[in-house]
Amino acid sequence: MSFKHTFHPSILREYDIRGITKETLSTEDAYAVGRTFGTVVRRGGGKRVCVGYDGRLSSPDMETALCNGLQAAGILVERVGRGPTPMLYFATVANRADGGIMVTGSHNPPTHNGFKMMLGKKPFFGADIKKLGEMAAAGDVDSGQGMTVGAPTFGRYIERLRKDFVGVRDLTIVWDPGNGAGAEAVTELVKLLPGKHIVLNGTIDGTFPAHHPDPTVPKNLEQLIAEVKKQNAAVGFAFDGDADRIGVVDGKGRILWGDQIMQILAEAVLAANPGAPIIADVKASQALFDEVARMGGKPIIWKTGHSLIKNKMAETGAPLAGEMSGHIFFADKYYGFDDAIYAAIRFLSIMMSSSTYDLAARYDKMPVLKNTPELRFPCADERKFAVIDEVKARLAASGAQVSDIDGVRVTGKGGWWLLRASNTQAVLVARAEADTDANLDALKAELAGQLQQSGLELPTESVGH
Repeated sequence: MSFKHTFHPSILREYDIRGITKETLSTEDAYAVGRTFGTVVRRGGGKRVCVGYDGRLSSPDMETALCNGLQAAGILVERVGRGPTPMLYFATVANRADGGIMVTGSHNPPTHNGFKMMLGKKPFFGADIKKLGEMAAAGDVDSGQGMTVGAPTFGRYIERLRKDFVGVRDLTIVWDPGNGAGAEAVTELVKLLPGKHIVLNGTIDGTFPAHHPDPTVPKNLEQLIAEVKKQNAAVGFAFDGDADRIGVVDGKGRILWGDQIMQILAEAVLAANPGAPIIADVKASQALFDEVARMGGKPIIWKTGHSLIKNKMAETGAPLAGEMSGHIFFADKYYGFDDAIYAAIRFLSIMMSSSTYDLAARYDKMPVLKNTPELRFPCADERKFAVIDEVKARLAASGAQVSDIDGVRVTGKGGWWLLRASNTQAVLVARAEADTDANLDALKAELAGQLQQSGLELPTESVGH
């Protein structure tokens, strides 16, 4: 039977495939993803693909259609089962599969869903995803007699998470998986750890009844913060909808952002790997890069995007990398992919292997800088990269100190400002940081002036961190 399929143009993104179920994303799309990706695997000499799915209401049907598409391309499908995205990554690596696909809407609203993919041990993104669209439209697919086998991974994954935990201290810990795909994993894992553990929203529920599962938004951490204070807990952990992004609050209920989490993790990793490179994205605070250097590491600023970070880790041999968005990547003792539950285990090991470690006191010692939150504002896809080029050209003419790894990060008086184009949405992203409020205002004014010259306004912000 001949096969041709056209995807909605909005769903083939830079890092994954993502859409609104029954509007821009259907089970027919899931089948087509399986058929085309399976063809890519076959043509590369592979034959086995692991498939997992998250807790969204649409995910079981999407997973079935995806598996059918892979089978029709002649693939042996290993069904990993329901759980977090990192469980699928783990299965793909541990089973030495030729590829992996996770059915997940990540931290998006309940009506959304999508697919995250890896080819071998590497992320599958960018031009590779666009190629799937071209193959489907042209009917350029292989046919074969594949089969599907059950390959439940949950127990192995929990045991692998526990394996790298060290510590015996009796602390109180609060966990909030937000009814996401990591909820059951967290609930089972804490039974194997010392201390007292309180799990909030510990059942998988694709309607996310308590709050939206995105730990980068302070509102979504309010329940966790209240429980940490009520229990007099030492730390609280939160996860996004597919548990590849982490949020942390200290015993006083203060939020640690991605670059602050990285400071704590980098300290332990560098103690075991002196002089190692540590990677963070361009949105991270200068305080993180300065701290890595102070601790004897080699700080590397790199492009935002989990696929790009993973590739840079492989290239540099970095044992640790992270993004402001809460993606944390461990290659030290682990596999180099972003696993928020594993990051929590490593974070907890730091706290529970020392009889005196006080996270709130460690927070108080962190360098204090003034900064804006991530400012996101609309800019048409056909215009956003042009704006960056215009700003870059003006800065070059002015002799400013600029890093153009990802957009422009401009070093100025007492700090820096950043302007970059999102790879996944029709928006520009800006951020600024300085040592004083006055210098921060000056840097923001400089940024606003550049935007105005390109016909845009810098949005106002109400909160920073």
